[in-house]
Amino acid sequence: MPPPADIVKVAIEWPGAYPKLMEIDQLSCSVLFQAVNHAAPGEWSAQAVVTAFTCLTVYSQQLLSTTQQWLTWWSLANHEYYALQHADSSNFYITEKNRNEIKNGTILRLTTSPAQNAQQLHERIQSSSMDAKLEALKDLASLSRDVTFAQEFINLDGIFLLTQMVESGTERYQKLQKIMKPCFGDMLSFTLTAFVELMDHGIVSWDTFSVAFIKKIASFVNKSAMDTSILQRSLAILESMVLNSHDLYQKVAQEITIGQLIPHLQGTDQEIQTYTIAVINALFLKAPDERRQEMANILAQKQLRSIILTHVIRAQRAINNEMAHQLYVLQVLTFNLLEDRMMTKMDPQDQAQRDIIFELRRIAFDAESEPNTSSGSMEKRKSMYTRDYKKLGFINHVNPAMDFTQTPPGMLALDNMLYFAKHHQDAYIRIVLENSSREDKHECPFGRSSIELTKMLCDILKVGELRKYICPPVGMKLGRETGF
Repeated sequence: MPPPADIVKVAIEWPGAYPKLMEIDQLSCSVLFQAVNHAAPGEWSAQAVVTAFTCLTVYSQQLLSTTQQWLTWWSLANHEYYALQHADSSNFYITEKNRNEIKNGTILRLTTSPAQNAQQLHERIQSSSMDAKLEALKDLASLSRDVTFAQEFINLDGIFLLTQMVESGTERYQKLQKIMKPCFGDMLSFTLTAFVELMDHGIVSWDTFSVAFIKKIASFVNKSAMDTSILQRSLAILESMVLNSHDLYQKVAQEITIGQLIPHLQGTDQEIQTYTIAVINALFLKAPDERRQEMANILAQKQLRSIILTHVIRAQRAINNEMAHQLYVLQVLTFNLLEDRMMTKMDPQDQAQRDIIFELRRIAFDAESEPNTSSGSMEKRKSMYTRDYKKLGFINHVNPAMDFTQTPPGMLALDNMLYFAKHHQDAYIRIVLENSSREDKHECPFGRSSIELTKMLCDILKVGELRKYICPPVGMKLGRETGF
């Protein structure tokens, strides 16, 4: 007969003892523990088993009274000092909230409780010994991924302590860089890692941080030569600051420029490149509308597209999922800048807009001389313009401005036509002249084709529609792909 679905079998580890096999009733959380063998040297005492059970019930008042009866029976005290962890790489604590996630065959570890661990690490990271501080920060960076531990450490003002260490402690340690550079780099890296992991739980608001802390993090990014792990974590912090606080966006934007971020894309570390693009996306996403176009112009001046093509897309390595996502977001944000032009109708009375059409005609047919402005030649000029506009493929030969009054694609189609005519002039002239001499049934008029092609591309690329799909996350996860 199969065991009840509510019963799971787990193994509990304790240092210096053989693992203990136990059965846990998930429904009532009663422990039906059994000894694997008879008592022998190296096996657990009954007290250790009860202590293991206690950690499962310490968060539940209903179960605590039962547990205390067992503690009295075996004369075991201070059960609050112990807790269970997953024995896998996650090391997450078992709590009342997640105990139902325990599966058959899970290996658990009896260990110090989250509160005790947090208190001990809070003291250890303030040690005067560099080696002790380094080891404590390493442990803190690992344990901070667990929300149960994180809550306890944050309750001790742990976040404030870490920011103080970054703001003021780095100057003191930098004096020792020449003689102990690896130690300094690791110490700062673990400090920033712990900070990011703690903030990822969303317990503390990002609005609580000082300008001094922001400046310090930005300085790590702005330096030309910086330890890779420190740079990566600093970029992650800046991204989260921008995405999660409007006030911090303004402060970060004052400290970081696009020009200072570009060099990080020209390296070979894809993680650094990914975080760099994530910061650019965050700044882009949070910028006011009038600022976005200015940023796009700066990106164009810095040849961001060519840099990404050369150092990211065409690099001799596969693009991971997070990089692909960040490139997608950058592409969407860039395309969305076209929405205003796409939804702008041409004003037939606007001479500046009409001049664009005149320029298309001039490039295509390059009139050597303009007719004089006498009344007799005006009709000839209108006739010539009408003929040329027909060759250019406009629907309205008399007033082609009317072709751009439909939105989409609006003025975006005319922008594309002018760009093509100016930057690919030979191809433009060839297309216009070839189509003007074809039979009607074989023609591919440049004007109409360009308008329809622009409209089709706007639809395929969903210009102006994808913004709802790139709502900002809280930030990238360190060392873990977030997906889309």
